[in-house]
Amino acid sequence: MFIAYVVLAILVSLVLLGSARGKLVRDEKIVAGMQKVNVPDSWLPRLATLEILGAIGLIAGIWVRPLGIAAGVGVVLYFLGAIVTHIRAKDGKGAPVPAVLALLAAAPVLLGLAAN
Repeated sequence: MFIAYVVLAILVSLVLLGSARGKLVRDEKIVAGMQKVNVPDSWLPRLATLEILGAIGLIAGIWVRPLGIAAGVGVVLYFLGAIVTHIRAKDGKGAPVPAVLALLAAAPVLLGLAAN
């Protein structure tokens, strides 16, 4: 299970870092998607910071499992917030991506708990 945790932690971290980068450089697709669900531009750096911290926590969890579990829970909550934001904005087409990412982020949490 340790190897599965490491692989998933790295995969989720790469996704988070890619998403954070897009927010920080204000990628057109990301900014358009955020505007569609009424997320203010001023939130982009804060959201990117949360994603970066989540990635760091998941990677640190390879050596300090409770930290990885906590970071994974935080990432799941982050994406649940994204799902709620899409639903409130009546953007049903945008909700599946954060839903898949929330499920993907839940996997390291479950593996981390099972390995303890």
